[in-house]
Amino acid sequence: MKKAILGKKLGMTQIFDENRKLVPVTVIEAGPCFVSQKKTVEKDGYDAIQVAFGDIRESLVNKPKKGHFTKAGIPVKRFVKEFRLEDTSAYEVGSEIKAEVFAAGDKIDVTGISKGKGFQGVIKRHNFSRGPMSHGSKFHRAVGSMGASSDPSRTFKNKKMPGHMGCEKVTIQNLTVVKVYPEKNIILVKGAVPGPNKGLVTIKNSIKA
Repeated sequence: MKKAILGKKLGMTQIFDENRKLVPVTVIEAGPCFVSQKKTVEKDGYDAIQVAFGDIRESLVNKPKKGHFTKAGIPVKRFVKEFRLEDTSAYEVGSEIKAEVFAAGDKIDVTGISKGKGFQGVIKRHNFSRGPMSHGSKFHRAVGSMGASSDPSRTFKNKKMPGHMGCEKVTIQNLTVVKVYPEKNIILVKGAVPGPNKGLVTIKNSIKA
């Protein structure tokens, strides 16, 4: 069965496994999430559930959103995301989804928004090599030739150039769940996941495992 949950990245730490090996893990606060809406094939043309996560003051939520949560019988939440599932019969509007839906050893895909780096040059952004650092060269960290001449007198799309770096949707596939603490809604994931601490992440079953 396909499983999915929203969570908040808390940071990284390390633990020892049963073989006394040091394992780097990312700590994710997964849930509790609430099912705020349910889509069906008969009514909407596909099966899906809408999941709400993250506490927020009620005064910061506008009336349409507040009415949506009130209709579902759940408290107001900060984030709302839809997951398409093969079978939504196990979920009802207002029900909770907690970290215990995943277990140690599960293979997952984690999606988040990467850290924003601002405007960066080609050396940091695209791993270009620098020029000679001697004083006479006058070429150190510049872009270099654009490759454009009198024909076609322009640069082509997707040319690697300086620009905005980071702040993109990134998915890390085939990560392993090391441990789950259901009472605290905490999931320990082996390795790093995208985004800053306190950033929103989406956890799903791995599509490749």
